[in-house]
Amino acid sequence: MPGGLFGSTVPYYARFRPGYDHRLSGLLRERFGLDGTQRVLDLGAGSGALTLPLARMVREVVAVDPEPAMLAEGRRLAARAGLTGIDWRLGDSGALLALDVGPVLLAAMGASFHWMERERPLRDLDTLVTAGGAVVLASCGARHDDLEPPPWQRVVDEVRERHLGPDRRPGAGLAAYPEVRHQDVLARSPFSRLEEAHWDGTVSRTVDQVIGLQLSFSFSSPAALGPDRPAFERDLRAALTGFQPDGRSGAASFDERVRTEVVIATRP
Repeated sequence: MPGGLFGSTVPYYARFRPGYDHRLSGLLRERFGLDGTQRVLDLGAGSGALTLPLARMVREVVAVDPEPAMLAEGRRLAARAGLTGIDWRLGDSGALLALDVGPVLLAAMGASFHWMERERPLRDLDTLVTAGGAVVLASCGARHDDLEPPPWQRVVDEVRERHLGPDRRPGAGLAAYPEVRHQDVLARSPFSRLEEAHWDGTVSRTVDQVIGLQLSFSFSSPAALGPDRPAFERDLRAALTGFQPDGRSGAASFDERVRTEVVIATRP
């Protein structure tokens, strides 16, 4: 994952992105017997959406991210939660072996995996993940054909396109997701045995929270908006309030169905 891309999103990322369903932690605890004695890796850790839940179940989490501000936010959130046993490291998937991570039972990745040259870190992880361990890919909030987007999403899209154009541009390039599915990449890797699970839930947001969510995305971050940010926020607030008048009072009235997904990839 490229460093610097999410720097301006840091104040909004952990606060406004939907968190992983608690059943993900339960599945990993049961599946791998996590009892506070294991070491695991969170690659592309960001501000700790996966790191913090893992730290409650294992002895040590090595949390790697290329964005210093994300690591600082992760440290702050971990301290606030009273969590220890987290080794926050600046780095990325392109130089994973140079980080001297050491053996780990699990290598977890969230949304960071789609930013990577996926085959290379999987080869490197084959040297780090111990026997019986796994690569764990988790996601939350991605679009799915069987989950209807909330009606208010059209309002957000229209305002964003008016201010930023029709393409999603993180930094200087288009925000494109890989055409080849993660599962297909994993099936050709040393971790080719796949288990999948998902859980659906509803997130309710206020107008302010919907706006904060947009600022957490690389393609509509404060850096991407630049001096147009105040106008973007003003126009989005007006459009959302007009679409859902109850949002004016701060009521949590913008609902969205979100899905937490996990792919557990082990060696055959």
